[in-house]
Amino acid sequence: MRNKLENFILIVCTLGLLASGFSSALAQQSGEDWISLFDGKTLEGWKASENPETFSVEEDKIVAHGPRAHLFYQGPVSNHDFKNFEFRADIMTTKGSNSGIYFHTAYQETGWPSNGYEAQVNNTYESDPRKTASLYGYDDINKAPVPDNEWFTMYIKVQGKRVTIKVNGKTMVEYTEPENVDREGAVLSSGTFALQGHDPESRVYYKNIMVKPL
Repeated sequence: MRNKLENFILIVCTLGLLASGFSSALAQQSGEDWISLFDGKTLEGWKASENPETFSVEEDKIVAHGPRAHLFYQGPVSNHDFKNFEFRADIMTTKGSNSGIYFHTAYQETGWPSNGYEAQVNNTYESDPRKTASLYGYDDINKAPVPDNEWFTMYIKVQGKRVTIKVNGKTMVEYTEPENVDREGAVLSSGTFALQGHDPESRVYYKNIMVKPL
């Protein structure tokens, strides 16, 4: 038979375990706010445009290498239609490569996506002065924030009419879309994401592709 002290100790320990479990549950729930868009093994949930062979999966990475093509997310998360969100991906470029991440876009079979905006991925592609983290054509960066052959994290946030782009936690772009924008398709509305395969000489790697709908 337990005495009162033993019972008291048992109660305290039980309450401690319950509190710890509750905290862990909260932490797990918070972590689940970020949703993976890439399983690391296949292109399930993604659809490539005009040259599907440009995209492949190698050891948990999407590789963009080949003729012009775009890989559109067409999976079940938010029915591939995102309005306000946070997005992040780990990226590595190779020398002379060009790529990009489109958002608020829509699948199209050929050509450069006409809907949405592009966050540029380009550290040493000399023919285009717009470097990594540029909001292409609207708020451009003329000096690459990172070198080739090193992994970096690109973060994109859209909230209302405001776009934020960060590289490795450093804010590179804060852009507010003007009112009454008069350009068909290239506006903040809603849509999916697309990874760009720019040209046969470019090789760019993507992994840990995540989204947090807001």
